[in-house]
Formats: sequence, C-alpha cells, structure tokens
Amino acid sequence: MSDAISALAGAMGILPRYTDQMGGIRETGRESALALLRAMGHDITTEDDAAARLAAHRAKEALRILPRTLILTPDAPTRLPADPGDWTLALEDGTGLEGRGPHLPPLPLGRHILRAGQDEVTLLAAPARLPLPARDWGVTAPLWGLRPPGRAGFGDFEDLKRTGLSLARAGAGFLGINPIHAGFPTEAGWASPYSPSHRRRLNPLHIALGGGVATGPLVDYAAEIPAKRLALRAAYESFAGDADFDAFCAAEGSSLSLFAAHQALSERHGALWTDWPLPLQDPAGARHAAPPEAIRYHQWLQWMAHRQLTETQAALIAAGMRHGLYLDLAVGTHPAGAETWAERQWFAQGVSLGAPPDPFAPDGQRWSLAPLDPHALIAGHFAPLAETLRQQMRYSRLIRIDHILGFDRAYWVPDAPGLPGAYVAMPRDAMLAVILIEAARAGATVIGEDLGNIPDGLQGALAEAGILGCRLMQFEGQTPPETYPAPTLAAFGTHDLPTHAGWADGADIRARHAIGRIGAETLAHGLATRAEEARAHEAMAGGSDAAAMHAALARAGSALVAVQVEDVLEMPEQTNLPGTVDDYPNWRRKLPVAGEELGDDPRLAGVAGTMRMAGRGPTGA
Repeated sequence: MSDAISALAGAMGILPRYTDQMGGIRETGRESALALLRAMGHDITTEDDAAARLAAHRAKEALRILPRTLILTPDAPTRLPADPGDWTLALEDGTGLEGRGPHLPPLPLGRHILRAGQDEVTLLAAPARLPLPARDWGVTAPLWGLRPPGRAGFGDFEDLKRTGLSLARAGAGFLGINPIHAGFPTEAGWASPYSPSHRRRLNPLHIALGGGVATGPLVDYAAEIPAKRLALRAAYESFAGDADFDAFCAAEGSSLSLFAAHQALSERHGALWTDWPLPLQDPAGARHAAPPEAIRYHQWLQWMAHRQLTETQAALIAAGMRHGLYLDLAVGTHPAGAETWAERQWFAQGVSLGAPPDPFAPDGQRWSLAPLDPHALIAGHFAPLAETLRQQMRYSRLIRIDHILGFDRAYWVPDAPGLPGAYVAMPRDAMLAVILIEAARAGATVIGEDLGNIPDGLQGALAEAGILGCRLMQFEGQTPPETYPAPTLAAFGTHDLPTHAGWADGADIRARHAIGRIGAETLAHGLATRAEEARAHEAMAGGSDAAAMHAALARAGSALVAVQVEDVLEMPEQTNLPGTVDDYPNWRRKLPVAGEELGDDPRLAGVAGTMRMAGRGPTGA
C-alpha cells in the first residue's frame, strides 16, 4: 500500500495486516483500504487526496487538549490528564455543571459530556467490573419452536412464559432464546433472527394471540406470517385506547414514531428502504408520508410486545428464576432495515460485517450486516450502543452479545466484488465501559461470545471487566471442564453447531455433503476427524451419551452452564447450518415436546438433578 493512503488508513483505525486462523499473515491491500476509507466518509482516490486528508486530520488532533474519551470511577473525584481551563459538564440526567481546571467533582454512574474550548470529551463513569454470578444453570431453546409439531403456529410470548415457568419449577435459573429484534414481517422467507431490521425494537410476530394455521415438524413461515399479520391487524381494530399505551408512546418519543413510520412505509413500498422512491429514503421528510393511523398501529404492536415480554420476565423472576430471560443481542443490523434508515449516521456505508478466511470458509464470510463506524460512535458519545444494551436489559438480567470480538476489531468486507476484507480497530475499552454502566444499572450479567479469530488481550479484558466469555465443549477437546475459568458460560454447542446427538456422527458434515457444499474427499476427512474428536470427548466425559456430557458440563469451573434443549431431547438436527439459506431448514424446526411440558420431562429432570448435585441453582447459591 502507498505511503499516504497507508498512513491515513492507519490513522482511521484500519489495521495494516492480521494473522488468520491458519497462521497466515494477510496484508490489507490498497483497494481494500480505499474502500474502507470511503465507508467512513473519506472519498479518497489518489495519494494527494490521502495526504491532504491526513494533514487535516493531524492538524485537528494537534489542537486537542484532552482525549475524546475518558473512563472514570463513579462517585470519586477525577483529575483530568491536562488542564483545559474553563469547562462545562452535561450529565446524563440532564443537569449541568461548570468549573475550571483539571479537577472534576465526583460523577454518578453514566455517560457524561465535558466541553472545554474546542474539545468535547465523553466521560464514562463505569464500575471497574461486574460481580460474578452465583453458580447456576439454565436452558436455551428456540422461541419459534416452543410449540410441538401437532400444534399449529409458532412460539409466541405466552409460550415463552409458560416454558419459563415450567423450567423454573425444575430449578433452571434462566431461559435463553434467539434474538427477538424487529425483523421484516412483510418478507415471510426472511427467518434469520440474526439479520434484524432494528435491534432496539421487538418482533411483533411473537405477540401472543393464540391460533396458527399449519402443523408439522417445521414452521411454515409462508403460511404463518401472513395469517399472523391479519390476526394482529384484527386485534388492533378492536383496540379502543389505553392510558398505558399513551404513556409508552410518550416515553419512547420520536424514536418509536420514526420506527413506526418506517414499518408503515415498508408495507407500501417494500422491506428494504434502499428500494424505495428517493424522497422516502430520507427519514426527515418521509416520516410525514406515513398515515398517522398506520404509525399508531405499529406503535401499538411495539407496546403489545413490550407489555407481554415485561410480564414474562416478571413472572419468571417471581417463580424463582435467578436471571429469568437470557436474551441475545445480534452482532449487527441489516444494511437496508429500519435502524439504518432512521440512524444511518452511525453506520459505515458500502461494507458489511463478516469474518476472515478460515479452514471452513477459505474466502471468508460476508454477513450482510451494517458495521458501526467507530468514529461516529465516539463522536456520538456511544449513544447507539448504550441505548441498544439498555433495551435488551429492560427484559432480562442475562444477555449475550453475539461476536463480542467486534468490540475489539471488526472485520469489514467491501461491497465491491472481489475485494478482500480488513479489520478496523474499535474503541474496545470505552465500549466495555458502556456495557458495565448499563449492566450495573440493570443488575444484569453479560456474556460475550468470544469464539473465532480472537484478538490478543480481549479475553483478559473481558475477565477483568466481569463480562463472561464462552467455553464450548465441542471446541475444548480433552480439556477438563473443571479447568474452565469461572468468568465464563459453558455449553456443549450453539445454534450454529451440531447437537450432541448429531455431533459424533458428523450430522453437520453429512448435511453439507448432502446439499453439495463439500465433496466426497472432504466428507471422508471430516468424518474421520470427528470420530477422533468424539473418542476424545468420550474419554473426557466418561461416556458418550447426553447424561455423561451434561454431568461434565455441571462440573465445569464456569459460573454458568447453558443446556441446549435439543441436547436434552436428543434431537439430531441443528437449528442453523451456517452458510445456507434455502437448502437447509434454518430457524424452522419445532421441538418434539411443548415448551410448557419441558419441566415435567424425565430427561430434563435428570439434567436438573445433575446440576443440583454439582451445586448449581438455588441449593448452590
């Protein structure tokens, strides 16, 4: 890469190289760097352009007295790293302070803004770490699958509550589900909960109304979603108003009304705002193009989802669950969904989040998710991150952050065909401080999914902050579970991995071969490798059945253990086969047992007893 372009890329946080999971060094090429710079708003085409932009950036930075972000201890006096002279403080609660000199008074927990001369500084008053949760266990299950094959429809918030109450009676401390962010209800075929339209809004398709139209082992979204939308509209038609609804809309303010306007417009013009008429692609004017009654309808949907989810969490806590719901925060948002339409200033344009090449994806992965621009995030005082976390923690005392590796460095893949991706440095310490602030307020425990090409130092930083990492038995080989670090959550696998019943037999490898994704040679090699891994696992666990695996999990040094319901019920098929869309039934499989009956299932009772014997749950608190 040329000098000026390389220097500008470095100044903007684009890493010059990285080591992939095969041990190879991958350099960031000139064209990739230019694409990522353009994604950040720097329209650079020549060396002279880059040199001029770099000089301007350095001149601006040289004028600063203070850094853009400072992490402080709450309720303790602070000395700034330099004397800024006169300053004003805007506290998060809306109050203000004025002063002079390097000394600040004790500040409460939260995000505050210091202004001094031309400098604007985000002050993050965050606890040093979150408390480690007591040894506990819980169950993860697919929300859509909580209705058995003989019952029409797919799981809703009432099914979720009944399932949670059943598991609470068995002694489980939490019930984990897939992300429930707002999706694309006009597109029945877009089932992935990890490609949301807006992460601070809820999926109204899970509002409990009863009913359903199709039975069978797989959810028929093409039939179910149109029917559910009609049922929701009919329920709204009988809504006469409610003071709580009015208060909810007032509290959520313009953010909710803008989202509702997007939803109303998407019903007329299509799911993706990038396909809308140009005047409607600008939310400033387009919000007035949506009929007021249509906006009210989508506000009502969010209120209904909010109310039912709030009631569910309250019921689970009252029933004795320590954490209640365990919610999942998707790593990103769809580049043409409601979130990027309303708040595109936070997102990089013309790139997608993804993952670098690895043995299973030699060309890397493109996730079609919009990345947060680190410079916009810092300039915006981390508001979108804080608000997204806060929304999750309204309904849960336990949340999982998908791919928390992206809090250290995010892999951006240019939209331009053929250009490899590169890593962009993120403000890790500040982003972790924001997590600590929001979790401390909510009394929540946070789990960071730290799997993949892990940056040096990230796992140590998570542990120091009291953010739990993950330990998956499938990846740990013969490592004794007793040696897993305490600040982790242990599980056998995830929704993207084979179940216990399918793993030893190589069900995931066979599935890829069956749909033509791998050849016979790769199949044979993969099955041979898996057989060796299965033998090692059996030796470590003391047996090959699910009972031995769950007993090994129960012994783990990890504070928390997540038991996958598919493993309890010995289901051989996994929830999602990564890299597939229509050639595998992703996000559709129902459980063979109704969720509300899980607590009485003898297989679940056996797992619960194993966990109690290991000191997990109420008797181990």
